[in-house]
Amino acid sequence: MKRENRIERFTTHWQRRYKDEPYYDTRYEWEDFDPAYRYAYKSYEENPNTSFEDLETRLEAGWDIAKGKSKLAWVDAKQAIRSAWTSIKESMPGDGDRDAR
Repeated sequence: MKRENRIERFTTHWQRRYKDEPYYDTRYEWEDFDPAYRYAYKSYEENPNTSFEDLETRLEAGWDIAKGKSKLAWVDAKQAIRSAWTSIKESMPGDGDRDAR
């Protein structure tokens, strides 16, 4: 499957459920969360063997550019990015115990 199709399927999944996430805040719309999920996907794809925690400082430093027009500050985006990162990690073959390691 082409990368564009995978990322679109991924973001469609999150678009359907982002309002059910514990970090969801009614001050924000889908357009604010979409860049966070895409950033998680792209970052995971580039660093599949690295933990979120090991990349967190770098992810934070890149958020101001990655967020585009999103109103999410890092403190809010971080939760969405971590959640998406974990979902990608858990869906990968070899994570049978679903511990995202």
